[in-house]
Amino acid sequence: MTKIIRRQCTVDGSELPNDINPVLKRVYAGRGVHSSRELERSFQHLHSYDLFRGIDAAVGLLWEALQGQRHILVVADFDADGATSCATAVRALRMVGAGKVSFLVPNRFEYGYGLTPEIVEVAASYQPDLLITVDNGISSVAGVASARERGIKVLVTDHHLPGDVLPAAEAIVNPNQSADAFPGKHLAGVGVIFYVMLALRAKLREEGWFRQRSLEEPNLAQLLDLVALGTVADVVPLDHCNRILVAQGLLRIQRGRCCRGIAALLNVAGRNTNQVVASDLGFAIGPRLNAAGRLEDMTLGIECLLTDDLDEADTLAQRLDRLNRERREIEHQMKNQALAHIETFAEDKDERTAPIGVCLFHEEWHQGVVGIVASRIKERLHRPVIAFARTSESELKGSARSVAGLHIRDVLDAVASKYPGLLTKFGGHAMAAGLSLPSDRLAPFKKAFDEEVRLHLSEDDLRGVVYSDGELTAEQLNLELAEILREAGPWGQGFPEPVFDGVFDVLSRRIVGEKHLKLSLKVPHASKVLDAIAFNTTDEQWPADLKRVEVAYKLDVNEYRGQRNPQLVVEYIAPA
Repeated sequence: MTKIIRRQCTVDGSELPNDINPVLKRVYAGRGVHSSRELERSFQHLHSYDLFRGIDAAVGLLWEALQGQRHILVVADFDADGATSCATAVRALRMVGAGKVSFLVPNRFEYGYGLTPEIVEVAASYQPDLLITVDNGISSVAGVASARERGIKVLVTDHHLPGDVLPAAEAIVNPNQSADAFPGKHLAGVGVIFYVMLALRAKLREEGWFRQRSLEEPNLAQLLDLVALGTVADVVPLDHCNRILVAQGLLRIQRGRCCRGIAALLNVAGRNTNQVVASDLGFAIGPRLNAAGRLEDMTLGIECLLTDDLDEADTLAQRLDRLNRERREIEHQMKNQALAHIETFAEDKDERTAPIGVCLFHEEWHQGVVGIVASRIKERLHRPVIAFARTSESELKGSARSVAGLHIRDVLDAVASKYPGLLTKFGGHAMAAGLSLPSDRLAPFKKAFDEEVRLHLSEDDLRGVVYSDGELTAEQLNLELAEILREAGPWGQGFPEPVFDGVFDVLSRRIVGEKHLKLSLKVPHASKVLDAIAFNTTDEQWPADLKRVEVAYKLDVNEYRGQRNPQLVVEYIAPA
């Protein structure tokens, strides 16, 4: 797909300190950073937990459970955020002296998402006194009611957008519920439960809990590796609050002070622990952790994050790595099937027949992998995509991915309002959502979805745009700047890694690893030559005699046999 390289508005970053590299000042300013305070990464710059609505009620429930040595059951979501949220809750509660803490994660194929009445029935067999949801629960009205009917108290911790009706839990902590004063609205589920544990520790300190029981007051910063992983893997915007959490977690990992499971997952992914950056969490650890929830049961991933035994962590990480390889094979087949399907309209220039809101379905698709397929096709078409899999004779489950400018959950909400009964359930974020509908309603849903999307996206919105931070001179394309940019993050959603653009002469090119395009590029009218790599890209479509290209790229560090050199990681390449 042809894309547009669009440079950000020129900003000089003059309000930032003079000791910051000029290119980095430009990058920061382009992301809305106007003061050195916004670049602070220390723990003391986090917002206070006192700002959360419902935090006192939540701490009260936990305090009561600890005093009575009651059984606390954590119910998690089955993705990486849910797994890290669960591990954070369980580890923190054990650290403060909880006597009996266990966890339960619904199998996505049997119970679906959230605290459903069916999973409450399973939870009841554990005989808990207090049930804590992590990364779910804000939409679990029926599930919470079922728990309370059984005499089980419920604390909901979540970050998803609430519906019109909230569950009747004893306490709810969610920065996105109405009248909540916490400024960090983009916390992942793991960030929310981490804040709850900070508030609980303060309460225990105030009550003399640790002193009376001769317990060492725990350093909850030990959990920041989990918080960083869940935050990055859930692709929430890295606002200042999240950047602090991720930066602090990365520091612990780089210094070898992370949990055994994260260290083992980095090892099987071939990552150097002391040089790990945020993208390693998102592209190396996150997918391996998510593979458990997609193909089997996220219990495996949570156990990997909870174990303190080195051998067990290695064994579990290797199992997760095998599952991830299996997931890739399934994804490859499904992606090819999806691409074959979209060929029927991808080149259609008639807006009356080519859908803008794309819905895809195949009888053989794996419901745990449809989200990845939706994401891959969205990247290819630059249109919102929903991929569906069959969950039963009568029901389909869909996973939606959106493009900039379209809030996908709001679109589903609008469709549900206009066509009552079309959707069974739905929920999610601006860029990703999940839904279920009767299988015989797929055709009318496709039409309704496309109609709604057309109300929000223009033709310009459908053109892929690569946003650039401008051009770098030959002198700036060096290892020093690459190192500076690498360490200047953490980069991620809403605070993207710097991308630059320029025109280069092609000296050589070849395919490596069967699917990556390796290039040797020269800056025109200069002697500067750099290595470049375009991942998951072949050069079959480019003429053999192509000598000059326009490239959007990230300036990164390539380490090989102990040598570190600057390398361009290509985001987009086109004939110049």
